[in-house]
Amino acid sequence: MTKLKIKNNEVAFYAMGGLGEIGKNMYCVQFQDEIIVIDCGVLFPEDELLGVDYVIQNYDYLIENKDKIKGIFITHGHEDHIGGLPFLLQKVNAPIYAGPFAMSLIKGKLEEKHLLRNAELHEINEFDEVHFKKLWVSFFRTTHSIPDTLGIAVHTPQGTIVQTGDFKFDLTPVGNLPGPNLQQMAKLGDDGVLLLTSDSTNAERPEFTKSERWVDIHIRRIFERIKGRIIFASFASNVYRLREASDAAIAQGRKIAVFGRSMENAITAGQELGYLNIPKDSLIDQNEINNYPPEKVLIMCTGSQGEPMAALSRIANGTHRQITIQPEDTVVFSSNPIPGNTTSVNALINKLEESGANVIHGYVNNIHTSGHGGQVDEEFMLRLMKPKFFAPVHGEYRMQKIHTKLAEMTGVPKENSFVLANGDVLALTKDSCRVADHIDSVSDVYIDGRDAGDTVGNPEIRERRLLSEEGVVTAIAVVDLKDYQIVAGPDIVSRGFVYMHESQELIKAANHEVFWAILNTFKNHKHVDQRVLNRTIISRLQKLLYDRTGRRPVIIPMVTILNGNNRSENQHYRRPNNKNNHKNERPSNHSHRNSQQHPKKRNGKEKQPVVTGNTK
Repeated sequence: MTKLKIKNNEVAFYAMGGLGEIGKNMYCVQFQDEIIVIDCGVLFPEDELLGVDYVIQNYDYLIENKDKIKGIFITHGHEDHIGGLPFLLQKVNAPIYAGPFAMSLIKGKLEEKHLLRNAELHEINEFDEVHFKKLWVSFFRTTHSIPDTLGIAVHTPQGTIVQTGDFKFDLTPVGNLPGPNLQQMAKLGDDGVLLLTSDSTNAERPEFTKSERWVDIHIRRIFERIKGRIIFASFASNVYRLREASDAAIAQGRKIAVFGRSMENAITAGQELGYLNIPKDSLIDQNEINNYPPEKVLIMCTGSQGEPMAALSRIANGTHRQITIQPEDTVVFSSNPIPGNTTSVNALINKLEESGANVIHGYVNNIHTSGHGGQVDEEFMLRLMKPKFFAPVHGEYRMQKIHTKLAEMTGVPKENSFVLANGDVLALTKDSCRVADHIDSVSDVYIDGRDAGDTVGNPEIRERRLLSEEGVVTAIAVVDLKDYQIVAGPDIVSRGFVYMHESQELIKAANHEVFWAILNTFKNHKHVDQRVLNRTIISRLQKLLYDRTGRRPVIIPMVTILNGNNRSENQHYRRPNNKNNHKNERPSNHSHRNSQQHPKKRNGKEKQPVVTGNTK
């Protein structure tokens, strides 16, 4: 079992994910034999991670110490904070504590993975306390772009460690929902905060993030001037935004149709918990949208980030079963592209415009505001908490670094701020803080499938990238090891490397190279097997193709071996007898499969092996 290199009286804080990146959030507080885990998120892959569905943390350290885990505490229900739970629970069945909306989303995830029955779930609110033998946990209400967001305070024998979660100070939330509980935060600060770990996402923005009510006003104004059908795309989890759109539509007498499974789940959860108030007669079935005039329809759908399989992308591509773009349609993007999605979102907007729709998007139209606080919000949090030590989290390195400067401006000594990386272990006492250790097992795990075991490694990713950039060349041949004959092929097949019909000279040269590669293998190796043949073909073909094209495609030899285990007489290759006229034989452009049989022995002597076949 891996043990941290800290003293027995020290409290450890470390991140399994969420540092130097936006996503994959997972933070841990450990004192002796008790571990509190805060959040368990995923990171959505960048374009170069071909075929990868999710990036999660390496859970090895937590699996080794699973008996110490007292609970997994969730700040809110976004994927980068709860998306990893199904993967972790396949390895560690720890209790989960979450607010009502996050718990509703978690239940749906676990049920989909058939994990709900065995899960230990505890719904919490901002005034609850959860006590263990040595540690206890309290909460404080924050505001974000999703309901029921909580900051988490872990109370330890050395002091209180606070994780803010994602936050902004929205003092005028929509729907008269509760705002941030400033009194709770101030009380934590007055009682003393040993370590503050705070959201750094918008540390580069010198602003106070606008309230969601500001967006609500502009959405109502935009809806009032649209005469045709409205297609509204947003994050499914942004229930506040869904409320603003549905309230504006209902005020105009529009009917609402919902597309996208995550959107449907969010609407259902929002209705059940009272965050949405959509009358039953205002919701219509997906197949009924053409039964109403365009000016009486609002379509709420997923796909604001350009996801290829989401409803909006299928609408733009003309592959959606129920919806096609009409000339008077207006598509409203009530979100901004997250890092890495800008290109796909812009392409989607262009497709929608080309199809005849009017597209409204971005900050320029005042229909989006961030759920993360800017520099003013972050400074306000630091002032309320008054921490002795500070570690910025949830952000890339430059964001973390800027956040430490904000902390210094609000009274935290420069030497008391720590820009950590995933796996760094911060050891704290009442009066000291130091980087004491590093968990080496912390790394990215690529999920290519549905379960924690469906992983791919860096070698597979490199191969996929190489395939996408250079293509693949397959060399096909059949050889008989009893007689050392090429009885079929070689044939070359190119996919994504060169267009075969326009590269006949190169393909012919490659055929010749494989032909002689096999022949030389027979000649130069005492024992010929599949591995030796494949290695020789790859080596010679790689050199030829790189010399001719400057490219290195993936080369896949497909050599079928006949009589590989029945070589009673010819254990070694012997140079063909000149009298048999094979010394200068070259691959032909016509197939002569099995054109020559193995010569029979004469006078106790055997004929030498013969090479036949088509190499085109």
